[in-house]
Amino acid sequence: MTRFVNKKIAQMPYSGIRKFFDLAGGMKGVISLGVGEPDFITPWHICEAGIYSLEKGYTNYTSNCGLEELRREISRYLLRRYGLHYDYVNEIVVTVGASEAIDIALRCVLEPGDEVIIPEPCFVSYKPCAAMAGGVVKTIATRESDSFKLRPEDLEKAITPRSKVLLLCYPNNPTGAVMTEKELQSIAEVAAKYDLLVIADEIYSELTYEGEHVSFASLPGMKERTVLINGFSKSFAMTGWRIGYAAAPAEIAAAMLKIHQYTVMCAPIMGQMAAIEALKNGEGEIKKMVLLYNQRRSLIVNGLNRAGLPCFEPKGAFYAFPSIKATGMSSQEFCEKLLKEEKVAVVPGDAFGECGEGYIRCSYAASTEQIVEALSRIEKFVERHAKRQRAVYAVR
Repeated sequence: MTRFVNKKIAQMPYSGIRKFFDLAGGMKGVISLGVGEPDFITPWHICEAGIYSLEKGYTNYTSNCGLEELRREISRYLLRRYGLHYDYVNEIVVTVGASEAIDIALRCVLEPGDEVIIPEPCFVSYKPCAAMAGGVVKTIATRESDSFKLRPEDLEKAITPRSKVLLLCYPNNPTGAVMTEKELQSIAEVAAKYDLLVIADEIYSELTYEGEHVSFASLPGMKERTVLINGFSKSFAMTGWRIGYAAAPAEIAAAMLKIHQYTVMCAPIMGQMAAIEALKNGEGEIKKMVLLYNQRRSLIVNGLNRAGLPCFEPKGAFYAFPSIKATGMSSQEFCEKLLKEEKVAVVPGDAFGECGEGYIRCSYAASTEQIVEALSRIEKFVERHAKRQRAVYAVR
């Protein structure tokens, strides 16, 4: 039956994250630092809003673009957090998670052959979504020596007459890198100079540990050329509720809505009702979670460094991205052996792009107890393989 499968899809690899998640799922006693999912349960008052919606019989479709009240609350949130004015009627679309928002944003703006510039390491869905939308992906390797930040000179070098979209993600998945307002402004100037549309995935915006997040759309002249993507999964521990949103210029929001209404109709009403409660009364919960994530961040970075895996200090999100180059193993080999020998699941860095080779991604959205035990196992694993290497060199 393979003759019926689109060749582009057939040649597309499966997610490198899900591969190790599925492997770990079939083993007992595994500690997973793989999937980017908060270990916190959705705050009860948010769950209660979803339950109450069911009790009241709210099981119907909503407007394609989402409940009016939710869009109003999103508009208010963006105004009070970033000073951004978005018309809730024409410039905000509620989606099935931020992932759908990224997909339909790319599909609504790309013509076949248009180039999408993506800094790497990056979230695993960006390149496949761009390719499925008919775009040509151009990647830019960011470096640990630059704190995994996009440099304006590298962006300018990558631009050609076919370049149309720049896809940014800060705070970054998988590195935890954050860019300052000044650094983002230098990127904005290049985007304006070459007339690029910027899709800014800011799903980790609330998870920053040193200073406040700067929304790309809030920079001078950028709101009219930015599609701002965000959602509730990470900030409010609402991954399974699948509620995200896009805020964009009215013409682009309208085009996104066309794809959205023909493919998913609307986001689940129960999730939308819960999201309203999250925005109205949930920001205190965010602060509590960020405080705990920050403690875990220090724990995992120190532990990885102690284990002999030099670790870039993440400034946002909930991932550490240590180097495993000193072990002499590839990212895939390291992760496979660690899972098999010590039952710790992490994600190989090359799942996030070629420049991620030599690194692994470890999520610290796990409990402190799990992180401590995982670090102990990783330290034993690294030391054991270091002894084997020394023994091999001694024989030679």
